[in-house]
Amino acid sequence: MGSELGVNPDSKPRVSYTPVSIWWVCWGCTWTTVIAVGIAYLIAHRNTPALRVRGLALSLSAIVILHIYWLSVQFGTMIGALMPGDAEYWIMGTYLPCGIAIFHLSNSQFLYVAKFQRKYIHYDSRCIRPAPSLRPKANVLCQFHRLGYTPKLFIIICISLLCQLTLTVLMWVISRKWHSSWGIPGTEVHGTKMEQKSEMGRGWEWWPSIVWQTFWSWIFAPIVLWKSRRTYDTQGWRVQTLGCAIANLHATPMWLVALYVPAMESVNQYWLPPQWICLSILVTEIFTIIIPCWEVRRRGASAERMSSVITQKKLQHKMAISRFNSLSPTSTIANTVTSDMETDSNSVEMSSVARNNTLNLNSLDYILEQNPAPLQTFAAVHDFSGENIAFLVSVSHWKSSLQQTVRNSTTPGGDCFTGSIRVHFNSALRIYIDFISVYHAEFPVNISSRDLKRLEAVFEGPTRALYGDMRDVDPATPFKAPDNSSKARLSPSLEGPEQVSQITNNSYMGDIPETFSTTIFDHAQDSIKYLVLTNTWPKFVRTLQSLADSSDIVGIDMEAV
Repeated sequence: MGSELGVNPDSKPRVSYTPVSIWWVCWGCTWTTVIAVGIAYLIAHRNTPALRVRGLALSLSAIVILHIYWLSVQFGTMIGALMPGDAEYWIMGTYLPCGIAIFHLSNSQFLYVAKFQRKYIHYDSRCIRPAPSLRPKANVLCQFHRLGYTPKLFIIICISLLCQLTLTVLMWVISRKWHSSWGIPGTEVHGTKMEQKSEMGRGWEWWPSIVWQTFWSWIFAPIVLWKSRRTYDTQGWRVQTLGCAIANLHATPMWLVALYVPAMESVNQYWLPPQWICLSILVTEIFTIIIPCWEVRRRGASAERMSSVITQKKLQHKMAISRFNSLSPTSTIANTVTSDMETDSNSVEMSSVARNNTLNLNSLDYILEQNPAPLQTFAAVHDFSGENIAFLVSVSHWKSSLQQTVRNSTTPGGDCFTGSIRVHFNSALRIYIDFISVYHAEFPVNISSRDLKRLEAVFEGPTRALYGDMRDVDPATPFKAPDNSSKARLSPSLEGPEQVSQITNNSYMGDIPETFSTTIFDHAQDSIKYLVLTNTWPKFVRTLQSLADSSDIVGIDMEAV
């Protein structure tokens, strides 16, 4: 039979410099370097849309913990005979279950994000959100039910981990295999030191780790796959979930076969029993680190090409106006067009790349104004960026309504006008709460810190007046915030437009900040519009083009894609 680190009764207590051991050490160091570079690359690009929605903190933490176990096995062939007999027992009983648990916690967010993003399909910015109840709950169970999906699952996994670690410690305490002077009689091992160490590398004491791996690989992961069977995202998240789940299926059975089937002894000389688990970790690292790095690089190149196209259109637009001015001495038409463009962007400082694009940006604007539903559905169901489209549509509706109010007002200083401004301020406040606030928005849009601070200066005070102070939330990890009001922030209207009338009115009646104006969202709007233009929009266009030959574009059901 085999042993965890390949120790047998004939092993010598010294470092083994065989070609096999040298190969595994070199391989371990090389792959560790690759993973370290990949992790650094992902951290450096953590604000890209594909990575921001994933929550890198959990997934990278899981990979680091799993890689520690993986690396210990790569050195097993070389130094296994020198390691304490219970060293690998503790490594496998602590690092491996912790890493697997954290990884599945991170991976299960795929279901949560996919489910919650669907609510943006029917988002209606005109509804009014009720304030969350601040009344303390009666017991711990009620407090637990108030938590969001991620913290709730985190608590469950932590409790499971605590039970698993407790069992691991208990098995070590009651077995005399690792300490012959105390424990349950009959559990000790006899023979030479190497014979005893060989027996320490297997046995019934390892069952907590076996049960834990079996649960995650054969129960939890298939459940996640089944629930995500109809979700096809553009972020590669479902592919990662599928690949990692399949890669982990063989690990526990093959590990047991390698340990307890005598015919595997010849294989164990070159491929240690835990290498079957390490193979699963290797595939997991490829799907979690290497492929996302490639995706970020590929989409970065695509965004650069889109920026180049936009810049080229900008130059062509300027040259066209210049030629028209040279042909028309009065320049009436050209000046009028230029004046109109400057008027529309009077107080906006959007990047010049997207500002003057007259082809792609205008196409996007047309879709957002005339028929945003297909794009909004695509972004929510497939791109997991539904908050961006919903934000743009909400701001567009809000600005149009406010400008119409200002134009139709005959007495700008009258009570009627002031009341209308208050109504629109509350509408803007709801947009801020649903899409921008790092303390309240479920998926805050990705804007610059300068724009965020400027909007916080206007809306954060009224927000706290309505919803309470939630500044204990970490702005760096808004998706993992303890959430006791997520259902209040995104109202029942998100389940369908027919429920809008059931929402309770809750308006801010305090003083309106003087800096509030019709252009308050312009910087954020332009920033998100450029983000959509270079990320979601090209995917949406390619999807429509792929369906154009067999489907009516106007009637496409994006959820069926």
